[in-house]
Amino acid sequence: MTLKEAVEGKEYKVLQINTDDEELKAFLFSLGCYEGEPITVVAHRRGGCTVSIKDGRYSIDTQLAEAIEI
Repeated sequence: MTLKEAVEGKEYKVLQINTDDEELKAFLFSLGCYEGEPITVVAHRRGGCTVSIKDGRYSIDTQLAEAIEI
């Protein structure tokens, strides 16, 4: 399942980042989004979603939400 399909308010663990873009992986790592870390979808929005990672909230687009497997 991907973040796009996640239930709002439920905590999940990141299982995998499905992308070959190393720059994108490095960006997600800098946010604290990497395999094994907890992530919560705060709200689904048109064109993406808002997620909570560690102590921060971030807006991510649909393409990125589909790349994060939970």
